[in-house]
Amino acid sequence: MRETERARARAVIDLAALRANVRALRAKAPGAAFMAVVKADGYGHGALPCARAAVEAGATWVGTATPEEALALVRDAGLPDDVRVMCWLWTPGGPWREAVEAGIDVSVSALWALAEVVEAARAVRKTARVQLKADTGLGRGGSQPADWAELVAAAYDAERDGVVRVTGVWSHLACADEPGHPSTALQLDRFREMTAYAHAQGLRPEVRHIANSPATLTLPEAHYDLVRPGIAMYGLSPSPELGAPADLGLRPVMTLTTPVALVKHVPGGHGVSYGHHYVTPGETTLALVPLGYGDGVPRHASGAGPVLVGGKWRTAAGRIAMDQFVVDLGGDDVEAGAEAVLFGPGDRGEPTAEDWAQAAGTIGYEIVTRISARVPRVYVGG
Repeated sequence: MRETERARARAVIDLAALRANVRALRAKAPGAAFMAVVKADGYGHGALPCARAAVEAGATWVGTATPEEALALVRDAGLPDDVRVMCWLWTPGGPWREAVEAGIDVSVSALWALAEVVEAARAVRKTARVQLKADTGLGRGGSQPADWAELVAAAYDAERDGVVRVTGVWSHLACADEPGHPSTALQLDRFREMTAYAHAQGLRPEVRHIANSPATLTLPEAHYDLVRPGIAMYGLSPSPELGAPADLGLRPVMTLTTPVALVKHVPGGHGVSYGHHYVTPGETTLALVPLGYGDGVPRHASGAGPVLVGGKWRTAAGRIAMDQFVVDLGGDDVEAGAEAVLFGPGDRGEPTAEDWAQAAGTIGYEIVTRISARVPRVYVGG
């Protein structure tokens, strides 16, 4: 028996579903290249296998947040030579040299970052691939419009010197997951102006991109040369307002299961878990689920988190602890070792990641991304 078959819990990752999601998303933006975003270890699904599967389905770019994530992809993922890797979350003193040597596209939002990448490129005697980020209204990374001319001019000078190649101009949307939000049109207008200015100053980037998952699905005018789906690639809807995954042609990729550790009969009035926030209303059976917030199950879902046990939806009874929580079976008899499904695609009537998100007052992104390394990933579907 393999270790994953004996595991206390496991997250099954369906790579066939991921590839199907990539193909469905590519069909939404047929004129744009596709960047598979695999930051945060592929939103908890495993960056390397998910990157490989996405490339098999037609992705020609792979995106990460941190340079360490990007360097790991270049080193270990075995991607084809023509697949580009980009990262965008830099801090002063970052591994610019390693990134330039590896041919990674690095994002630059300010003059200090451009100066550091220029220094690194000169040190390793290799032209750096640089993408300029514009802050079109999200208010996080990116150059403010007031500072854009100075950044574009400095990048143009560095490109003319042969130190950098400006391969992209990009931005990120704030409210694309809220259909009709007025900020989206304003951001697209500003992006159009800022990319046009860069072009007028002599920059000829390979790609212009602003479309995240919701924009890929619903805003063709945002597709430009490249789209960057993240959560949708893993089969989750960017927001309930846009529809459920099936409505969008997507299938959730992760299924989280564990065997029930213990089943016992208890009398009415029995307190359950820390603080006794749940007390049995009558004689019943309790099942112990050996997963907790140490595994990424959100403590905020205490008393509300849904689980499929014995063919029925159950609810976390009382506090979710670090390693375990309890469900009230309502008198049903289930044997220890029976499967408990916390979330999956919903095919068998099990809860979904969105159900857990609603129970915890958060978003589906967080539910899958927070599943910790203590839970082994098991890959199926090639």
